[in-house]
Amino acid sequence: MFAKLYSGEGRPAKPIRLMVSLLILKHVRNLSDESVVEQWFENIYYQYFSGERTYACGAPCEASDLVHFRNRIGEEGIELILKESIRVNGKDGGEKEATTDTTVQEKNITYPTDSKLHRKIIKKCVGIAVAQGIELRQSYTRTVKKLLLDQRFRNHPKNKGRARKAERKVKTIAGRLVRELERKLTPGLHQDTLGLFKKVLLQKKSDSNKIYSLHEPHTQCMTKGKEHKKYEFGSKVSIIATKTTGVIIGAINIEKNVHDSKTLQPAIEQQQRLTGTTLKNNFVDRGYVGVKEVLGTTIVTPDKPGKQRTPYQKQKLRNGFKRRSAIEPKIGHLKHDHRLSRNYYKGIKGDNINVMLAAAAMNFKRMINKWKVNPLVFLNQLFNCLFSLVKTTKSQIQNLLILKLSF
Repeated sequence: MFAKLYSGEGRPAKPIRLMVSLLILKHVRNLSDESVVEQWFENIYYQYFSGERTYACGAPCEASDLVHFRNRIGEEGIELILKESIRVNGKDGGEKEATTDTTVQEKNITYPTDSKLHRKIIKKCVGIAVAQGIELRQSYTRTVKKLLLDQRFRNHPKNKGRARKAERKVKTIAGRLVRELERKLTPGLHQDTLGLFKKVLLQKKSDSNKIYSLHEPHTQCMTKGKEHKKYEFGSKVSIIATKTTGVIIGAINIEKNVHDSKTLQPAIEQQQRLTGTTLKNNFVDRGYVGVKEVLGTTIVTPDKPGKQRTPYQKQKLRNGFKRRSAIEPKIGHLKHDHRLSRNYYKGIKGDNINVMLAAAAMNFKRMINKWKVNPLVFLNQLFNCLFSLVKTTKSQIQNLLILKLSF
């Protein structure tokens, strides 16, 4: 799979096994790119997992190499890692019944306000002018600093009027700089950026499809009814887990803030692509009401028990919905243990990659906890997983496993 992305020319690339193992370790241990590279140098177990036969003194690669590797293999390659994480779980990932729920993976942006965006527009406009050698009539550096001071303690009754006046002035300055750049820039240069700036300046509080971040303009505002966090800014994620064993067999990012029922189609398509099977029943909450079947999978939502159901059927549905609630803490662990709570990857592509790596890390972590009882089974299945990614033959796998276990 990954071999076709490399050639024999130019600088030698890092081994595929090393880069894949670093991505897995990063999300299993909830580390940054810099931290996982640093800890790899200090941890002999990380090195052994990555294919080293002796202790390696030095960093395996630059932290930025992980960024380039993720971009190189793309969403298709990350999905393959998720598929392998399901495969190593064996029969546990082959259940015919599952549970599904959605959550929000927040983007790494500050809490958005129009005033913040207007100040960023001013700063970026000045930066564009400096880069293109354009002389502005005024940079407004000292003026914006004074206006920022006027916006402090804006909730105090004596400061509200002054703060509102300062906000309007900042917005006026931002629009003035955007129009001046439009006049002085070469036609066709930075037009997309200036168009984004104008959209921010024109948007109002009650508008839909607002821009909440200049560097992540696709970010959506979502409300999940949480008392402690009314608004979340990021993208919606759909998670499918097996009902009894809890193996994640589907994890997909949804670009738009759509109704939960509309996320089932792409989520089940991915699940069938990863597992090669069709689920019999998929237990969901009342947020999915209105959908009864998707791609051959029956969608089961809580409803009033009818007289036509037998006691056995009622008890079976009751047990299914009890198991459905188990996906809630699983999503909590995805967020707090495997880097789904805040997404640091760039763009929509980064959203898709982050959720799949988090799900794969949780599947691997599940098997690590299970394999602690039998270390030989752990090594056997884990090496099979890594070698299958680089298309190593079975005889080579067996020889290497014998070497590793004897070591």
